[in-house]
Amino acid sequence: MSNEPKGINFIIQSEPLTDKERKAISKYIADYKAKKSKKQVAKKKTK
Repeated sequence: MSNEPKGINFIIQSEPLTDKERKAISKYIADYKAKKSKKQVAKKKTK
């Protein structure tokens, strides 16, 4: 179910990311995935 009125589309367009922002986001995602996989390995070892 959409909150948009019938016949109206809300389009949100953001500015393109800079190389610095893109790299920061990629690093954050990589760090998050690495941390998550370490937790899963540790969890399997404790079973």
